[in-house]
Amino acid sequence: MSVPIDAKPDAVPAHGPKPSWLRVPIPSGAEWRNMSRLLDRRGLHTVCDSARCPNKAECWGCGTATFMILGNTCTRNCRFCAVATGKSGDPVNADEPRQLAEAVAELGLTYAVLTSVDRDDLPDRGAGHFAACVRAIKAGNPGVRVEVLIPDYRKGEIDPVLAERPDAVAHNVETVPRLQRVRDARASYEASLRTLELAAAAGIEVVKSSILLGLGETRDEVLAVLDDLRRVGCTSVVLGQYLRPTPAQVPVAEYVTPETFRDYAREARTRGFSAVVSGPLARTSYHARQAFEGGS
Repeated sequence: MSVPIDAKPDAVPAHGPKPSWLRVPIPSGAEWRNMSRLLDRRGLHTVCDSARCPNKAECWGCGTATFMILGNTCTRNCRFCAVATGKSGDPVNADEPRQLAEAVAELGLTYAVLTSVDRDDLPDRGAGHFAACVRAIKAGNPGVRVEVLIPDYRKGEIDPVLAERPDAVAHNVETVPRLQRVRDARASYEASLRTLELAAAAGIEVVKSSILLGLGETRDEVLAVLDDLRRVGCTSVVLGQYLRPTPAQVPVAEYVTPETFRDYAREARTRGFSAVVSGPLARTSYHARQAFEGGS
């Protein structure tokens, strides 16, 4: 079912070919092949593959990736996401923390990003395993910064992850309150804000969230989300274009122009965000290190 939209002069209707600014290269080159072999050898997943990220060619081409832990099956079924879903997830791999730490060392990373599927089938929803992965990477790779993109962990659940002091904690509100129905019914805008607020209250250096545009939101609604994110302590924000991964997901309502993304970036900076990544192909973990260092 298509999401209704408000007609706006600064957007391109989502029919016909994609605009030129959304065309991306096909993955190729030695770095891409090396990354693919390493992931296969260690039995690791990336969100680049599982969520069909449009930046895979660029990121893998320079030897970076966002590792996705806790398996490749999500217990939630958001209408914009291509990750496989089920009532229960894959068996938790107790060796995954070690494999991740060794992969980070093998790649020579100085900034590692971890995300996960939702695991509502686990007693702690996977928070303990998340913490173990952060701990293993930091123990095996002194000096490496670790960013985590976590589920909507509640008070108490989030504590093991925060106790490992990740350098950045991200959780996505995804879209404006009016359009939250594109998320699984167990998710909510308010729950996401509470997760971000818990991370900020714990003194995490960088607290980040992301907004997908092109689902039918208005400018005023986006600005209101920026205000809410700053209110709960977010320091970093990412704004990107929603791209329909497969015909099974909710259709794109409109393609937002690069000029509009630049306008939102200006608005975010005036609200005090220390780092802003805003562009058609921006994603939460895209240019994560640059965002951590305050880039825009």
